Amino acid sequence: MVLKVDTVTDLDKYRGKLKGKIVMLDTKPLVERSFKADASRFTDAELTELAGQTAAVGARPRSGGNLSALATFRAALNKFYINEGVSLVLSQGRGTDGTLFTSGGTAYADTAKAVSPELETSSEDFQRILRLVNGGVPVTLEADVKTQFFTNDLNGYNVVGEIEGSDKKSELVIIGGHLDSWHAATGATDNAAGSAVMLEAMRILKRIGFKPRRTIRVVLWSSEEQGLHGSRNYVLNHFGDPKTMMLKPEQAKVSAYYNLDNGAGKIRGIYTQGNEAIAPIFQSWLDPVKDLGAGTVTMRNTGGTDHLAFDAIGIPGFQFIQDGLDYGSRTHHSNQDTYDRLVEDDLKQAATVVATLVYQTAQRKELMPRKELPKAAPAKN
Repeated sequence: MVLKVDTVTDLDKYRGKLKGKIVMLDTKPLVERSFKADASRFTDAELTELAGQTAAVGARPRSGGNLSALATFRAALNKFYINEGVSLVLSQGRGTDGTLFTSGGTAYADTAKAVSPELETSSEDFQRILRLVNGGVPVTLEADVKTQFFTNDLNGYNVVGEIEGSDKKSELVIIGGHLDSWHAATGATDNAAGSAVMLEAMRILKRIGFKPRRTIRVVLWSSEEQGLHGSRNYVLNHFGDPKTMMLKPEQAKVSAYYNLDNGAGKIRGIYTQGNEAIAPIFQSWLDPVKDLGAGTVTMRNTGGTDHLAFDAIGIPGFQFIQDGLDYGSRTHHSNQDTYDRLVEDDLKQAATVVATLVYQTAQRKELMPRKELPKAAPAKN
């Protein structure tokens, strides 16, 4: 049954009519033809532009009123479906040509309210069903949905390993990426690639017999996709509370945190998160790997992943600039995020660059320079 709904009040005309029905909203197609290549790398001009940008460029915009209104509408729809006894909801996913992106879903907390079963379908399939129903052609769907909410253990688990330092072993250089992924595929580019690169960087350093001055720690985060929970709680437990800025002694002993989580492309440089003092240091460290294509240092901020947890507590936290490849067009949170999308030579290059910066950070005489400490959040009345 197709629902033509623009506002919450439009639901009234369907009361008492939906019990046991499979429902879908009358929605415009999300398929847009593109004449751009699926995969791309940074051009020299784009990297030059990045290098000239300031910290303010690239900062994530705050969510506006439209997103809030959409969330309110979605909540009202879910409640309506439950009350009316809908058997299944079909929703239209983003993507074309066999690619289906999934970023929706409902709350994951064990206290979350129940929702109706929902399947996210490709736009091509969704629109075909919609055309048939609106044209008066009977459509029969068969669905076998099996799912389970695991409540026996609600903890998240990070994976931690380290190479112990020598004369400065109480000081830390931390590297990481997130280990969790979305369910549409196997999470190869988001973010098995980043996790594998960080493990390979550690293997390189071990293989050459490196004895670092500072302890090098690798952490593979859980629950990044649910809101950076693995890294944020790790920082809270070990280094301090970003809300109150009550810091623990260990906060002062972390020289830097390096993160990788933007697909399987090679590293082209690094975002400094507006840390002016650190830019020339990174530039000198990247000079030896310029022939690998990794020479760009930008003052820009970048967001959306686990380095933010460290930056929020005053620890220098960084994400690398990576070639996008087909991360945005095909693999990010989609059914195409599989092993065959990885580029072995790019991952080897990334591990080499990471190992280079980690080596330098671990051996540097002083800790890495820091920005001004963030302010505590204002108290709520």
